[in-house]
Amino acid sequence: MDPEALVTDTPGAVPSPGTGQGRAPAERPERPGRPGRPGHAGRPDPRRRRRRSSRKKVAYLYLAPAFLAYSAFVILPWLHSVWISFYDWDGIGASRWIGLANYREVFTEPALTASMVHALGFIAFYTVLPIVIGLVLAATVAARKRRGLAVVRTVLFLPQILPLVAVGVVWSWIYGADGPLNQLLRAIGLGGVTRAWLGDFTWAYPAVGMVGTWVCTGLCFILLLAGIQKIDGSLYEAARMDGAGRIREFFAVTLPSLRKEIIVAADVTVIAALASFDVVYVMTGGGPGSSTTVPGVQVYELTFTANRVGTACALATVLSVAVCAVVLVLNRLAKERP
Repeated sequence: MDPEALVTDTPGAVPSPGTGQGRAPAERPERPGRPGRPGHAGRPDPRRRRRRSSRKKVAYLYLAPAFLAYSAFVILPWLHSVWISFYDWDGIGASRWIGLANYREVFTEPALTASMVHALGFIAFYTVLPIVIGLVLAATVAARKRRGLAVVRTVLFLPQILPLVAVGVVWSWIYGADGPLNQLLRAIGLGGVTRAWLGDFTWAYPAVGMVGTWVCTGLCFILLLAGIQKIDGSLYEAARMDGAGRIREFFAVTLPSLRKEIIVAADVTVIAALASFDVVYVMTGGGPGSSTTVPGVQVYELTFTANRVGTACALATVLSVAVCAVVLVLNRLAKERP
């Protein structure tokens, strides 16, 4: 038998030259690039680039009307307010350039600094308490899927759609010396605790803050309940297989899955806390003394009572910068961790 035939017929052997079969051509490596377009690695498709550019232009055209309206009624007035903050102006007569003097007053005058501290303190009532209460309520409602939950959601969200002026009027009546709160305390034998809540230097601030808690809890509840309802049920099943109870499920599955919803709720409620005006002005006007004064009330009084428009604009500018800084920090926390 021919030795070359043995070599050729061996499975997996490479045919030797001269046997008429020849070596199979080696596969050519594919050049990197887009699928179906070899040899164009790193080269963007001009047509795709033009389509993307045209889509961006169309998107900007759709956004232009809203941006123009926002610029006319928000951005330009804010810039004008910033410009006025560098002047000493009573709102009627001639103005005088004083540079950063108004900003120095904002950070050195006790009444103005106290208003900023009060606004920051309202974050506990407008943000922390509503989110905590909303979490507990949302987890409880989601775990008990029974009839009547739509009524519960409506009742809890109702304060969010009421005018804040009306809310302030109603709660002023509740906190009154002969209001329902004191009558209830007397009925259960706690008459010694009753007081004029909004006229007390100690209790006026938390009394107003609890109104903010009542208003914001419904919004936090709805946001967090919607987040809980979209959590994958297999995560809870896996936790139960590991022996987790209700509390451990909440901290191991529910709470981590609601990170974005919590940040959104914090964004909205922090802005409401720092920019509060309606409820405070209607209920206490910043009193007694200055125990409940917030920047919104202080800006109003500086402008229309004290005729210190430049100082009012400086305080408003500092408040707007503080709001933007807090929102930026919260949005950074909302980003997914690698």
